[in-house]
Amino acid sequence: MCGIMGYVGEENAADIIIDGLEKLEYRGYDSAGMAVTDCGKLAVKKVVGSPSGLRKFSDGLIGKIGIGHTRWATHGAPTVENAHPHCSMSGLFTVVHNGIIENYAELKAELEADGYIFKSDTDTEVIAHLLEKEYNRDLKGTVSAALTKLKGSYALGILCADYPDIIVCAKLSSPLFAGTSSGGAYLASDASAIASRCDRLYRLGDGEIGILAKDSFKVYDIDGCRIRKSEVKIKSYDGTLDKGGYEHFMLKEIHEQPVAVRRTLSEIIDEKRRIKFKNFKMTVQDAKKIQKISFVACGSAYHVGMVGAYACERFLHINSEACVASEYRYKNPVINENTLVVVISQSGETADTLAALRLAKRSGAKVVSIVNVENSTIAQESDSVIFTRAGKEVAVATTKAYSAQLAVVYALILYLAVKVGTMNRKDCDSYVGELCVLPEKIEQILSDESKFEKLADTVVDSDYICFIGRGFDYCAVAEASLKLKEVSYIPCESYPAGELKHGTISLIDEKSLIIAMCCSDELRTKTVSNINEATARGARSITISDTEDADIQVPKIADIFSVLIEVIPSQLIAYYTAKKRNCEIDKPRNLAKSVTVE
Repeated sequence: MCGIMGYVGEENAADIIIDGLEKLEYRGYDSAGMAVTDCGKLAVKKVVGSPSGLRKFSDGLIGKIGIGHTRWATHGAPTVENAHPHCSMSGLFTVVHNGIIENYAELKAELEADGYIFKSDTDTEVIAHLLEKEYNRDLKGTVSAALTKLKGSYALGILCADYPDIIVCAKLSSPLFAGTSSGGAYLASDASAIASRCDRLYRLGDGEIGILAKDSFKVYDIDGCRIRKSEVKIKSYDGTLDKGGYEHFMLKEIHEQPVAVRRTLSEIIDEKRRIKFKNFKMTVQDAKKIQKISFVACGSAYHVGMVGAYACERFLHINSEACVASEYRYKNPVINENTLVVVISQSGETADTLAALRLAKRSGAKVVSIVNVENSTIAQESDSVIFTRAGKEVAVATTKAYSAQLAVVYALILYLAVKVGTMNRKDCDSYVGELCVLPEKIEQILSDESKFEKLADTVVDSDYICFIGRGFDYCAVAEASLKLKEVSYIPCESYPAGELKHGTISLIDEKSLIIAMCCSDELRTKTVSNINEATARGARSITISDTEDADIQVPKIADIFSVLIEVIPSQLIAYYTAKKRNCEIDKPRNLAKSVTVE
């Protein structure tokens, strides 16, 4: 979501900060700002919109230390006044902040009673005033005292006028990285923003306070004790931001799916087509004790979990469920040492998913995570982690990361089925063989995308769109519906096909469009019957199936894998529909790539 960038060194801070903020744009933003100091003189500039808008100020911002921020609004509208950085009343402290301060209203009331005047509607301004109130000339002690009064989550970059040569940073439940090189020290909420500039990269832990100077980086705990930090491997961060000749990153990333799936599978399936997970801490005995499997995730990753839950019950004969992470804790889930929780997150920093992971671990469950970012919080806190190798995904609407996650879930279930004895080796080998040819089948679909552009005309002309399917097809339509609404802003829904007549069919008329997926041989005739119910009431329809009479014919494959095949056409339809509507395809309004607040 929001992005933080900081620099202290010998170069022009403004240029480095803006460059870093532009690398963080993909995370989502509605405004941006930066503060640069020169010999103790502070200059703050803010804009609504892209951080590139700050470039018009860069020539006038002279200084070798500064902090910057891209904001995704939580408290207060996207305005210049609410953009970060925020300053304390006297200007002594300047702060950028990711996260949410849950007790900000209480703190604000106390500060206002003490005479502090607020200029914004944000929770962040509370932090700036609180630092000033607690200030006792001991900067590290002041920050510690202020942090003990905050409830919620934060990643902070702090400037203090009395200490013009350093940046203070702190973290709790929101990612924050620092890096050093011969040219200075850097701060960022995403390592990719600074990795190319650093010789050494460090990840702050929860409750830690960092002090960045041009030639050093020191870390302390909340009590002021020095902490020795281990370096993070910089090579794991892919900073590529080239569209490669495509008009949009989304289209490029759709076409990168065969490579992403192939690369991901190559790390978990060996040359003999045996599934092998590195550092997977689950024995045969552990696997046989599993009585329940919960897939916990948000958004598209949740739809991957839906596939996992369907497949687990079919192939493992174990009670399985897919849970929306933001609801998982509040439904008082039944968790014990015989529960396996599979958490799925592209960034590895999704706040709701991380909270669910921690609940599962406290309750004794085994936790396996599927993430795309090494050294992420979820990866570090899981019992076992399986990395997807999708590469950096820039478009907010996920495509290749989703496909890579799905490939891992397929492999994980086949692996466990052999472990628990519900699938023999011969059948597993057969499924693994089909799994390995998925990239070629995706390439088949991508080889002719002109038909999807034509179908987008039908989609654009619809007042109401409903995606329907049964079984694994339903998992596919859930993702297809999300993709279309994300990038085209057209309201649409997804339903199990059998549910259409239980209320939703009242919305159907001649301006409606039904998009049906029906690759399951067992369920196809039932889904066709539901399509007919809608078209009898005037609706138009598009069918995606592996049969010749389908509007979009996809390659035939076992129905467990059909989800990944069916989703590719829906991604392209969403893309071309959004293009026809002149939407901001790579950065849809109000959306963020990495949702690091609950």
